[in-house]
Amino acid sequence: MSQPLCTFLFIIVLFVATFYTLHHPHTTPPLLFSQNSLTLHRLFLSSASNATISSYLRALTRHPHLAGTKPSSDTLHYVLNHFQNLGLNTHLTEYEPLLSYPTHISLTARFSNNNTKTLKFDLNDDVFSSPSSHVVTPYHAYSPSGSAHGNVVFVNHGEERDYRALELIGVNVRNCVVLARKGESLGRGEIVKLAESKGALGVLIYAENDGGGVGGIERGTVMRGIGDPTTPGWPGVVGGEKLRLEDDRVAKRFPKIPSLPLSLRNAEVILASLGGVRAPVEWRNSGRVGLGQRVGPGETVVNMTLQGELTMKKVHNVVVTIRGSEEPDRYVILGNHRDAWTYGAVDPNSGTSALLDIGRRFSLLLKSGWKPRRTILLCSWDAEEFGMIGSTEWVEDNLLNLGASAVAYLNVDCAVQGSGFFAGATPQLDGLILDVLKLVQDPDDVALTVEETFKSQNNIIERLSRVDSDFSGFLHHAGIPSLDMYYGADYPVYHTAFDSYEWMVRNADPLFHRHVAMAGIWGLLGIILADEPVLPFDYISYAEQLQAHRDALSKLLQGKASIDPLNMAIQEFSLVAKEAKEEATKLKEQAYNKNDVVAAAKRRELNNRMMLAERGFLDSEGIKGKEWFKHLVYGPAAEPESKLGFFPGIADAIATNSSKGIVQHEIWRVARAIQRACKALKGGFT
Repeated sequence: MSQPLCTFLFIIVLFVATFYTLHHPHTTPPLLFSQNSLTLHRLFLSSASNATISSYLRALTRHPHLAGTKPSSDTLHYVLNHFQNLGLNTHLTEYEPLLSYPTHISLTARFSNNNTKTLKFDLNDDVFSSPSSHVVTPYHAYSPSGSAHGNVVFVNHGEERDYRALELIGVNVRNCVVLARKGESLGRGEIVKLAESKGALGVLIYAENDGGGVGGIERGTVMRGIGDPTTPGWPGVVGGEKLRLEDDRVAKRFPKIPSLPLSLRNAEVILASLGGVRAPVEWRNSGRVGLGQRVGPGETVVNMTLQGELTMKKVHNVVVTIRGSEEPDRYVILGNHRDAWTYGAVDPNSGTSALLDIGRRFSLLLKSGWKPRRTILLCSWDAEEFGMIGSTEWVEDNLLNLGASAVAYLNVDCAVQGSGFFAGATPQLDGLILDVLKLVQDPDDVALTVEETFKSQNNIIERLSRVDSDFSGFLHHAGIPSLDMYYGADYPVYHTAFDSYEWMVRNADPLFHRHVAMAGIWGLLGIILADEPVLPFDYISYAEQLQAHRDALSKLLQGKASIDPLNMAIQEFSLVAKEAKEEATKLKEQAYNKNDVVAAAKRRELNNRMMLAERGFLDSEGIKGKEWFKHLVYGPAAEPESKLGFFPGIADAIATNSSKGIVQHEIWRVARAIQRACKALKGGFT
């Protein structure tokens, strides 16, 4: 797209968006909030500006800004200066992790259809991918340098069941290069790890969304785990201890065979050339795999080469502190990452723009006399795309203080991907989310609230067992109540050079209505968690979710192990959750009598218990095979074949066909975690 056309689009958006501001809809307010609070909420919502958010996004996405590069430093200073110019207390935290960059990549294929020909693939995904554009060549971060030369075998999604299906039709991938299409079950690193275990020489991975049909190539990391690989379990501060690359704790984080991303159109060229047997029946008519698809190995041979550089780079988080007036030692944290594989309009700078606007609006509230009860932190993380590095190092750096003082972590990565509101959260936040959605006008139907459209279109708050954004360190390692929100289920330009301001304006949010809605929801959640005298946590919702998880587990086990320990623990947790709810209701009635010192002390004590209950689900031993992840209710399973999105240790034991004793032990571990959470919520000692 030419520069004049880009500028024209930007001016049009600014012109139209200036006339649209999202206001509080005329609905009955939730009983959760007082009239004084609602007045503050309306003031926050009424200060929204589509044009302002649009201008932030335009500035953030002028250049690609991969972590550790000069353009990334420019983006850092834009965010830093924005908050400082608002008069907000702002500082930087610096870490020095190991990052990965490509220096040379090539891929050729030799086909034989009576005539042998060689095709050299273009590994740049659009006209922006030129040396002068600073868009990084599509690659997999932390893939080892090296070459792979071999026949191609198509392995579908590259899951264990796919290899079993190939084995049944007599296909072996040993000494071959496998071609996989990215699915929902396995991440890139898991696809490569499994291919490596099967004896493959290299891996090509393509995404079927293809950047909306324009040839996009999906970049990404193949490192296992999150955080700086040279400082596992401690912060990667400058001048601190770093493990050598030869150390097993570092080496096990990286694949041993090279991998590359591939565009859909190039993948289809290879797929069309494959000989051998037909694809298993269950693969056909799935995505673009047709009835006649063959899987190889045939006469198609690829030669892939990757030369990369592993280097220590300084990365920086921006942290804004809005000090609480009554409980400054309690922290509500809002976070978004700033770095991007390319221009990052959706991922992550739609979220960054919303965070900048929340900072602007909080500054206005502060000037009007507002002082939050608890301290609010606004955090802009670095190097998320390499494996949640900026946020993970910060969590490790502040682990004890977070454990003692953090109320909740509110994450927005991609604020706007498309239409429809989506959220994932720990269950005690469910009711609060729905109450806040009642206060915000739907960006696509001004007659409705976001809550009304959410209930009619989705109505599911997901759980956060996945590891794909900055909430992971807070929840899975530190046990802090967390949520993650976004507009749009997915989008076709993910991690490609087409994730630009122009794509956002043309496709996802032309007038920035959805950005305004997300900033409104996110900011209100922060205000309410910071201001409400009694924390709006509902552990009855958590108990009900645990009961549902137990029922699903029981169905899967079919009597192969006893769930009695879970039954007893959840029953006790349910009773304590009900007592906490009743206690909170009574204390809320006394909350606005500031002279009642006894009631204030009781509120503080109850809030402490509700804040710390989530920590009870942590286990010091962690999840077997992924020991850094400590949460035994919501965390990543180590086994890709695990069939539960919760209780990861139990799920892994079942997936590996472990003995009844091992499964039973994992059930007891979860039961003890629930009991710990129960004791924290109840308070006192046995």
